[in-house]
This record gives sequence, C-alpha cells and structure tokens, in this order.
Amino acid sequence: HMRFSRTIFFLVILFATAAGFFGGFLSLFIFSTFSPLSLLIREDSSSFSSSMNPALIGLIEEESATIEVVEELRPSVVSILVKKQASDLSFEDPFLFFNDRLGESKNDEWITVGGGTGFFVTSGGLLVTNKHVVDQENAQFVIVTDDDIEFSATLVAKDPFFDIALLQVEGNTFLPVRFGDSRHLRVGQTVIAIGNSLSEFRNTVTKGVISGVHRSVQAGTDLYDTEWIEEAIQTDAAINPGNSGGPLINLFGEVIGMNTAISSQGQGIGFAIPSENIQAVVNDMNTMGRIVYPWLGVRFVMLDEMMAKELDLSVSQGALLVSGDKENEVAVISESPADEAGLLKGDIILSVNDQVLDIRNTLAKVIRAFEPGVEVVLTIKRGQDLLTITVQLAEYQP
Repeated sequence: HMRFSRTIFFLVILFATAAGFFGGFLSLFIFSTFSPLSLLIREDSSSFSSSMNPALIGLIEEESATIEVVEELRPSVVSILVKKQASDLSFEDPFLFFNDRLGESKNDEWITVGGGTGFFVTSGGLLVTNKHVVDQENAQFVIVTDDDIEFSATLVAKDPFFDIALLQVEGNTFLPVRFGDSRHLRVGQTVIAIGNSLSEFRNTVTKGVISGVHRSVQAGTDLYDTEWIEEAIQTDAAINPGNSGGPLINLFGEVIGMNTAISSQGQGIGFAIPSENIQAVVNDMNTMGRIVYPWLGVRFVMLDEMMAKELDLSVSQGALLVSGDKENEVAVISESPADEAGLLKGDIILSVNDQVLDIRNTLAKVIRAFEPGVEVVLTIKRGQDLLTITVQLAEYQP
C-alpha cells in the first residue's frame, strides 16, 4: 500500500513537471509569436501583422517614416547666421539687449546679431529662407550645415510680397529638397518642422498636424515686428524664430511649406508659406534671374457678408478698392495699369477673366497666376453700374 502511494506521488510530480515544462514552452511560443515585442526579434512580420492591432501597426509605421524623412532632409537644412560689424550697431538695435559681448567688441569685429533656418533648393547652392531672417542692412550671412561646415552666403533676391528670400552659396554638390503639392493638403495630416529651433545652430525636429489651410492671418516673428500672411498653412508643430525659414515636410519627405511665424493671436499656433509660392519664386530665379510678379496697381480689401452689411453694399463678395490712413496709401496707384485702364476708388472687382473673386479666391491670388504683359478682363461694380474693363498687366518694380 505504501509502495502504491509512493508510485502515485512520483507520477503526480512527474506529470506536474512535464505540464509546467510544456506550459512554459507553449507560453514562450505564444509570446514570441504574437507579442508586439516580436517586432524586435523577428525579421519577417508578415506572419503576425494580421493579428496585431491596426492602430499599433500604423503608429509604428508613422514613427519609422518620421525617422527616415528627418534623416533624409538633414543635409538639406542649414542654420543661417546674420553678422554685423560692431560699428554698425546702435543702442536702438533690439539685439543689443541680448548680446553681452557687445561692450567688449571692437568696431571692426563681426558679431552674430540674428539668424534662422534655410534649405537648399538646387544642388548649385541656392537657398530659401524667410525675408525677415536676412532683412538686415550692411550684414554678412553665414550658413552652417548639419555636419558643422560653414559657408559664406550672398543675398540674391527678396520677394516684394511674401516673406521669402534667396541666398546663394558657392558649390555644386548640395542636396536639394523635394517639393510636395501644397494645393491638396488635408487638415489632420502629420507634418514635421526642421530647423534651428534652440538657437544652437543644429537641426532640431518638431512634429504636429495641419490645423488649417488657406489662412489669412497677422502673425509675429518676435517682439518687434508682425506681418500679414495670405494662404498660410496653420500647424500645431512648434514654430519659433529659430526654425523660421526651415522646411515643413510631410511623411513622404516632401517640403509642403516654409515655417514662417508664430501667431500673435494664440499660443501653440504656427504658420507656413505654401510650397506652391516658394516654387514659383525659385522657378523665376532659375529661369529669369529675378523674382517676377504681374502688377495691377490697386489697394483693396476682400468683401464678406459682414463687411458688405457694414458698408451698405449691394454685393457681398469681390475686391473693394480702398485707400489707407497714410497719404501714400491710395486705392489706385498713379500711372499703374489700373490707373491707365480707368479704375477708381470704391470700384468692386467682381471677377478676372470670369474667375469670381471671394475670400478664398482673392484678387492677389488670381492676378499672380498671370504673366506680366498679359491682358485681363475685369468685371467691375461701380455704384449701380456693371462695367467690363480690359487691363494690361505690367511687371512689378519694387
């Protein structure tokens, strides 16, 4: 009887040991096969991807794409240093407040007084940045690449309307960015801003989504100036004076905008100039050696229903020709194409070549699509009359 009991006890122990071993092996098999951590130890993910949460797969793919496009863009993005001689600085210069070396500087010493970010658009060293980054008289410009190589840069063009400037660096082995189509962006789309955001002259990265498109906003780049931006891309990716002028990119590594400003109307809101406008400037420079804009020669505001009601107008859309508060802010510029065609203050331009004007399709946007020298037909509301006027556009001369 005792021998039989011992046999039973031994069999129980043996069975428990075997069950434990088998259970552990089975658990290890299940864990290594189906756990998300198996991503780190299995090269072929096709066998388990169907069993994973699609949201987790999407997150992993997005993170991987982010890392890849940032690495691809880093050689194309540079820091820009703005230098001025100590003798050219005055105590009214805002940078004096932040630079504690100025009191020890000699008059002929070049001092860094500002900066931002830029990016190559040709292999031949053509760079794009914000106009406000390089809008300094008697200044020298130095770029610093992501691998800490410095180049002297020359300012070759400033856009008269947009916050865009072009710099030229000597060389022909630079890596230009790839542009994406900014006309078909979607709210919620992931975007990445690259630039010198910590003022350490090295590329840093911020990430967010597109919060809005076709924005027309007043935005400030720092404490000292503000600017008006039309057709802007709104994003919650962190944009600040340091990465101003840097690229805003999508997850395909395409530049869809240029980081430009921080909103003066709210926190955590940044804006970028669409790539469509940047490409037009670059194409002008490459083909004609200058930035070219068609010119009508009017000052206007775009109407909406609220404004039309306040002004007691019979139409609620179109471009109303208005003068400003200053003496030189006239509605129709003397000897301009608009003046020669007979346009007057108070006229409302309803359409250009049958393209109806409204808040989204502004007069400036429509006119920019034409070449200088082209004749366009304007439909005008003057009082109670509806007029058709032909105007030959000229090239804008700053």
